Amino acid sequence: MNTKVSIAGVEFKNPVMTASGTFGSGMEYSEFVDLNRLGAVVTKGVANVPWEGNPTPRVAETYGGMLNAIGLQNPGIDVLLERDLPFLEQYDTRVIVNVCGKTVGDYLETVERLGDTKADMLEINVSCPNVKEGAIAFGQKADSLYEITAAVKKKAKQPIIMKLSPNVTDITEMARAAEAAGADALSMINTLTGMKIDVHKRKFVLANRTGGLSGPAVKPVAVRMVYQTAQAVKIPIIGMGGIANAEDALEFLLAGATAVAVGAMNFVNPYTTVEVVEGLEEYMERYGVEDIRSLIGGVEEVK
Repeated sequence: MNTKVSIAGVEFKNPVMTASGTFGSGMEYSEFVDLNRLGAVVTKGVANVPWEGNPTPRVAETYGGMLNAIGLQNPGIDVLLERDLPFLEQYDTRVIVNVCGKTVGDYLETVERLGDTKADMLEINVSCPNVKEGAIAFGQKADSLYEITAAVKKKAKQPIIMKLSPNVTDITEMARAAEAAGADALSMINTLTGMKIDVHKRKFVLANRTGGLSGPAVKPVAVRMVYQTAQAVKIPIIGMGGIANAEDALEFLLAGATAVAVGAMNFVNPYTTVEVVEGLEEYMERYGVEDIRSLIGGVEEVK
């Protein structure tokens, strides 16, 4: 029974990884989860300098999910290089570093510093505000996405994954722009923009007013976007958005994703990632699936 998948020449022991921002760099979760069981650990977003993030309150529960407006708080690239990457090197799992920035120059500085590390791939978070375009995220305009993808690809020594924002009119337009600019893979979806209001206080629940919606509530949207994108591009997709168990993960694989990432459910159940790995193995045994790659894009029409 083969659970291995390959993305841009990088082989993963199984298709299950963590979603950036929900697992730290694995240190806290290593008390609960055997990181050796995971296909990859995806780090929290890292910038060229430390970011304080947004003011609190910045997390709120919602029906079927959660809103967050953390603002990509992170200690910066120096701490990742000195503390987080050496920690992850102890484990037999792939390491994907998520990179964020406010300008193209910010991204390039971080990508260059990661060039000689043992990070296997770089995931480029293009949902950060693009200061030069008036707080429009790079990932919300096809020409901006093309520009940053091409610039990062020229500098990066590792394969790059562009993390797409779902807050667009046509996700396939964005996916094609990233592919045309040289992206090696795509990860999707990032959070959907949402809002919550306290009716008793008549105030916004989040200091930032809006936040990113994640969790089971977004899964149908995420599966649809992965399916549409898989029809539009040839590069691999890492699917995410509300995965809580192996069945959820299988939906993404059947829709066309090569791998999957578990995010918000890590906060609910820290064992979720390994439970998904075990559930995929049980499914393969139950249905006589010899190679997990045979499931990718395997959904069929209703007859």
